[in-house]
Amino acid sequence: MVSGGVLKDSDLGKINLATLNILERVGLKVEHGQVCGRLLAAGARPGAANDTVRFPREMVAEYLALAPESIKLCGMGERQWDVGPGREQVFWTAAAMNLTGPKGHGEFDCRELARLARLVDSLDHIDGVVGVSVKDVPPKFRDVAGFKEMVTNTGKHVRILSFSSQGVEAIVEMARVLLGNKTIREHPVFSMGFTAHGPLRWTNLALDVYFRSAGHGIPVMVNGEPMAGGTSPVTLAGALTVGNAEIIGGIVLNQVVEPGRPCVHNLGFAHVMDMRTGVAVTGAPENCLLACAGAQLAAFYNLPSASWISSDAMVADSQSAIEKTMAAVTHAANGVGVIWGAGTLESELSLSFAQLVIDDEIIGQVKRLLRGIQVDEQTIAQELIEQIGPCGSFLATEHTMEHFRQEIYETDLFCRVQREKWEDQGALTLQDTADKRAEELIAAALPPQISAEQKRELEKIEKRFIAD
Repeated sequence: MVSGGVLKDSDLGKINLATLNILERVGLKVEHGQVCGRLLAAGARPGAANDTVRFPREMVAEYLALAPESIKLCGMGERQWDVGPGREQVFWTAAAMNLTGPKGHGEFDCRELARLARLVDSLDHIDGVVGVSVKDVPPKFRDVAGFKEMVTNTGKHVRILSFSSQGVEAIVEMARVLLGNKTIREHPVFSMGFTAHGPLRWTNLALDVYFRSAGHGIPVMVNGEPMAGGTSPVTLAGALTVGNAEIIGGIVLNQVVEPGRPCVHNLGFAHVMDMRTGVAVTGAPENCLLACAGAQLAAFYNLPSASWISSDAMVADSQSAIEKTMAAVTHAANGVGVIWGAGTLESELSLSFAQLVIDDEIIGQVKRLLRGIQVDEQTIAQELIEQIGPCGSFLATEHTMEHFRQEIYETDLFCRVQREKWEDQGALTLQDTADKRAEELIAAALPPQISAEQKRELEKIEKRFIAD
């Protein structure tokens, strides 16, 4: 387990200095006229290339200081999560195109997204559901249709997947219907974000999503997604520097457009390229190192951080279990704030309900691992040990009944029975058990209490958006 940070303080200083030099001397390509104009008015300078904007370090310092150190995320009810350096981790699913499971492998549709949201609602250690690409809705409208499916099937936090800047405006309108007297700023039931199209480039779509969603206090994730050896230097320090420059520039432009907007510094989506196959790897130890370093850089700037725990396996198998466990332990131990990827496979292209159930179990056990051992008079139990003495039993004691649930992690998913009972129960593999458990949880899920009038209003907004 990585501990104590993967970067020394001096390393953080070197990457920060290189980041500031790149932003000031080279800048970022900013493909949005209004955002570009706002940046120049705020003190940025034109770059050498077309649409390139350079960021003086004084400007970077001024606008980074406006971004809050922590962000609030909410569910449909009273549930709330505070994310930032030193706070407890939040675990989400992740964007995907495909669903893989017992019935095969294929594209997501709205029905399966609704089932995903219901499953998330039933899992103890998954705090939010992320939008996916649904095949039965035209691409332009998938964010709006997806938001409706998610908020009507889970009470946990919703992270939208943006397909158009107009879609964000429709989702803001939908959120107002759901929140009643509360504002999105007071109760951010959803969050959003976008990724720089590296190296050192923010596209018109990404910037228009940021621009049109400004003014409501919507938490926004600013993603650098460098691929070591592809869109960044192959060295991990080089990848961190490119991604950090993209993110810092992205946070600055968000603060220029909406001062004080809650932003997440997300370098945890960084990839490495397998030089033999060209595949963007997501489950390697290098991914863990990049995510942990990203959390350190976020803390360096007093910002919340994010990452994902993915696997390059195609199904829920031994490879996915190894990669997910390695990532969950290292990311959580090194203070990543929002950890995506529960349920994801195939380098984030696919999601598995069985893997989501398994990941929920992994996360629960990782939380127990990181909680450590409580040492005090009660837990040492010297008096009890003296009382029981040699050759005695502690099983029937009041002390055991009082403490065993807190001390010993209990699982209903992993095998903890003798072989004879396992065989009597059907000799099921972990994936078989997880598939069965997923269907049971989906069937038993209780969706949030949304009134018939609210549902009608959501459908009216959706239809009006599609008609426009």
